Amino acid sequence: MNDVERYTVEEAHHRFARTLHGLVWGLLTKADRTSDEDERMVHAAHASCYHWLQIGTGLHHQRGEWLLAHVYAVLGLGEPALRHACRCLELTNQHARLMQDFDWAYAYEGLARAQAAAGNRNEALTFLARAQKAGQALEKEEDRKLFLSDLNAGDWHGVR
Repeated sequence: MNDVERYTVEEAHHRFARTLHGLVWGLLTKADRTSDEDERMVHAAHASCYHWLQIGTGLHHQRGEWLLAHVYAVLGLGEPALRHACRCLELTNQHARLMQDFDWAYAYEGLARAQAAAGNRNEALTFLARAQKAGQALEKEEDRKLFLSDLNAGDWHGVR
C-alpha cells in the first residue's frame, strides 16, 4: 500500500501556508541567523502569504502582510517593510469586520516598526503611540500581555 498522503489543492495551500509561517517564526526567533537564513525567511514569508491568498480571507491576507512587514523590519529593510505595513493597515481597514482587536494593535505596531526601520522617527513614534493605546485596550488579558511583550521586544532601530 502507498503511504503517500493526498490533499486537495485547498488542503495543500493551507498546509503550506501554516508550515511556512512556522518556518518564518522559527527563523525570526533564532539568535544567530545566517544571511542564507535571512533570505530563506523572506521567501518563506512571501510564500506563506501567497498560499493564504489562495484559500484564506482578508484576515489571512492582513496577517500575511503584517508578517512580511515584520520580517523586513527585523532585517532593517525599511522600504519593503513600509510597503507591507501600509498594505497591512489598508487590509485591516478594508476587512474591519473580520479583524480581532489584536489585529488592529499589530497593524499599528507593524507600521511603527517599519517606519523605524526606514529611519522615520516621528512617524514611528506616532504609530507606536497608536499601537500602545490599542494594546492597552485589548479585551483579553492574555492577548494584552503577549502584545505588550512583543511591542517591547526587538530592534526599534534607535526609536525606543
